[in-house]
Amino acid sequence: MYTVRKAEKQDCGLIHDLAGQVWEPTYGNILSKEQVDYMFDRMYSVPSLENQMDNGHTYYILYHDEKPAGYLSIERERKDLFHLQKIYILPDQQRNGGGKLLIEKAEQHVTEHAETPVCTIELNVNRNNKAVGFYKKRGFVIDREGDFDIGNGFYMNDYVMKKTVRIRRDFRF
Repeated sequence: MYTVRKAEKQDCGLIHDLAGQVWEPTYGNILSKEQVDYMFDRMYSVPSLENQMDNGHTYYILYHDEKPAGYLSIERERKDLFHLQKIYILPDQQRNGGGKLLIEKAEQHVTEHAETPVCTIELNVNRNNKAVGFYKKRGFVIDREGDFDIGNGFYMNDYVMKKTVRIRRDFRF
């Protein structure tokens, strides 16, 4: 059975360890080893994760039978726009419903923190990542593509996908 809980700062080491298990299988055939290492060091050091949490990223950890199995990070960019910064599932846990549960958790997070009756969730995904199909099944559409400079001569060649979330509660302005 899968469960999800909100991460706290003391979970940054766990998130780092989970990322270490998913990055090579996810990006090893898409990006150079140098780029994978650069991005991992930049985004997943414990100080970087703590800084992200201090600056608006909310992390959730997925568990399967009480064992960590994945994570997501979501950030509000505007009152009507949230960015799904990270969503990863351990390779041996993929295609078992955990990813769907994390998307549902992201949508619940948006619903709970929405300031408008309609919000958008955006995410970036490498154009060669097989997860593009997963996101389409979850209702995301490709909005645009871009080549984003991340420093050190590396680029993220991504689709930006989006999904509209309609909030089911009263808003009084």
